[in-house]
Amino acid sequence: MKLVATLLLLGLVSGAAHGQPLTPEQIDRALEAYRRILMDWGSLTRYGSENSELRPQAGRVVFLGDEITENWGSEFFPGKPYLNRGIIRQTTPQMLVRFRQDVIALKPAVVVIQAGTNDLASVMGPATEGTMAEHFMSMVELAQHNGIGVVLASVTPVCDCFTKMTGRRPPGKIIGLNGWIKDYAKRVGAIYLDYYSALVEGRSMKKEYTIDGLIPNAAGYARMAPLAEKAIAEALAR
Repeated sequence: MKLVATLLLLGLVSGAAHGQPLTPEQIDRALEAYRRILMDWGSLTRYGSENSELRPQAGRVVFLGDEITENWGSEFFPGKPYLNRGIIRQTTPQMLVRFRQDVIALKPAVVVIQAGTNDLASVMGPATEGTMAEHFMSMVELAQHNGIGVVLASVTPVCDCFTKMTGRRPPGKIIGLNGWIKDYAKRVGAIYLDYYSALVEGRSMKKEYTIDGLIPNAAGYARMAPLAEKAIAEALAR
């Protein structure tokens, strides 16, 4: 529990530093979230049982991501052989931990990797550009070594439409990370999926596309879906 308390304290300090002190209810939710992290840091139990019941399927696509992916609800490609493997609050090192279980073992034709916003927000502690790059590269190399096509999605924009989001996820850092992801995708033969441009106005997410300034709403996901389909088709063609 000492580790949990330390993690929670870091979250409190980080939030307060950006003008976002947590309410008692938010503290309780954060404590419970960190307790789960202590027990299962990579969240291997989240989809483990479901994965074990899956049978091979042609054209399978795995969407690996954080809350941007997990909250893609009923609009998530009905009738398509696509699997949602998003987990709220996750960062790139946590996704790397579960990459074999939630991607490679499922033998998809393509993986769509959507990550980075929580690294920028230091949800699991400070993250440098170098460490983020290493985690992205490791996931791509694992996928390509196993014959899986790779789509690298941009980090989505945020806005201060409902509460302050840009303090922990500065627009300039989002743009910088997206520039690296795009360049890296080109270097290694992956497909770059540009959600950012479809959702942004200026350097902030359009209010009509989000429920809270971070997570897209139905209209936002409707903008993202055809872009994801196009990127998947390009990855399959390669």
